[in-house]
Amino acid sequence: MTPSTADHVPHAQLSVEDFEQLARTSPETVTLELINGKLEVKPVPDGDHGTIFMWLLRQCMQHRPDLDLHPEQGLMVEAYRQGRARPDGTLAPRRHFAGQGEWAPAEGVLMTVEVTSYDHDTDRSDRNEKPHGYAASNIPVYLLIDRESGTLVVHSEPDKGRYRQQHSYDYGDAVPLPGPVDITLDTEELKNYAR
Repeated sequence: MTPSTADHVPHAQLSVEDFEQLARTSPETVTLELINGKLEVKPVPDGDHGTIFMWLLRQCMQHRPDLDLHPEQGLMVEAYRQGRARPDGTLAPRRHFAGQGEWAPAEGVLMTVEVTSYDHDTDRSDRNEKPHGYAASNIPVYLLIDRESGTLVVHSEPDKGRYRQQHSYDYGDAVPLPGPVDITLDTEELKNYAR
């Protein structure tokens, strides 16, 4: 099976083994994920997407040098590890992923980050499906940087596959990331990347 031109294959139910084989053999220009048993193709990020990731990386390094923010680290997510995701960013203790394979367990991850793309699938994927997958994996914080709305949405307190807390902040606000992350983001710079 090869990825189609569609971003989402609505009826394809893949086993984790079949997905991992497909992901290993796909071209480097394609990033695949398995969310809720469905094959997902992540859009190629644009320049602002990468710049926003670097902004966050600098903030994390400044406030928490004991942590690393990994770009597109493969994670086993969802109940019983039946999903595979590559968050735009994964915050974990330094050297946490050393010795791990392509798909690492979510245990020990403090935060996942997604920066939205301007595509039709963002609402379903980044705003709905991924929060459930990350919460089901007990990842304490999910940060969604939503470029369409100019907001940062902080999800926390995972419980029974959902985040109990969700707070939205506008670009320019001070954004507190709760424990175990314990960072307050200065988001003034993000106003430069608003459309």
